[in-house]
Amino acid sequence: MTWLTLIVDTDAQHAEVLSDALLERGALSVDLLDADADTPDEQAIFGEPGEPPPGVWQHNRVSALFDANADVTRILMGAASDIGLAPVPLHRIETLDDNDWVRLTQSQFEPIRISDRLWIVPSWHTPSSPQAINIILDPGLAFGTGSHPTTRLCLRWLDNHLQKGVSVLDYGCGSGILAIAALKLGAAQAVGVDVDAQAVSASFANAIANHVENASFHLPDAIPKASTGEYLTGHMYDLVIANILTNPLRLLAPLLADAAKPGGQIVLSGILEAQAQDIISIYQQWFDFDAPVFEEGWSCLCGRKR
Repeated sequence: MTWLTLIVDTDAQHAEVLSDALLERGALSVDLLDADADTPDEQAIFGEPGEPPPGVWQHNRVSALFDANADVTRILMGAASDIGLAPVPLHRIETLDDNDWVRLTQSQFEPIRISDRLWIVPSWHTPSSPQAINIILDPGLAFGTGSHPTTRLCLRWLDNHLQKGVSVLDYGCGSGILAIAALKLGAAQAVGVDVDAQAVSASFANAIANHVENASFHLPDAIPKASTGEYLTGHMYDLVIANILTNPLRLLAPLLADAAKPGGQIVLSGILEAQAQDIISIYQQWFDFDAPVFEEGWSCLCGRKR
């Protein structure tokens, strides 16, 4: 069967309403992506505990799927009229076959080598190194497939430095990849926290797919109590890892510092190289830091709590 894909670039004001209008006029599905993804203008969006969900990007790419008989141009014109968007935005229409759709999607995600012993492998691939530690992870709604430099930096740190038997807090767990990797590398316990309910669900599913035990994932307001206090406030963790963004790392500094045991470690990423020293200056009231590690303009910071 053949499908038609409508691709429209639009601004933050119109992205969601245009998506809704296309669905109302017969689109089978609509995806909303950052039109600047994989460019220097890529914009990360995030939410914080107790705040409304994050918004959309400044430059959005709306991708809508229709059956082969749909008059896609007419539908777009009608949807634009419905929301008062004039003139009709620049767009293109692509033809997609069933097999091409699956093949195109899967071809974009090859196994990712983190190190000689650690790989990220989509479920449709045979592991390149069966003897390695292979994390089975398919692309999904949650951040963290191993393709972004910040995720790779954190995974390499875990591969090189994680001590067996430690407890781990992964704040901003996304797909759960760092918590799962920590457990496969020998951690005794991993707790993941994310402000996005879809990320929590994805992390649970990925943990099951990887057959890891002693993993739990929670929204910030739903973290269970341990016998010695709250997971985030009882100095419970040997390692706290947070691959999020600079602004939430600033805001969360006291919370993340309190979550680390004295003598425990913290690993921070999602930080642009130019912002590394700013984050170090905030966290060094609690931690002594090693030299930052950089990759493709991103930073990974590691410190030990005094």
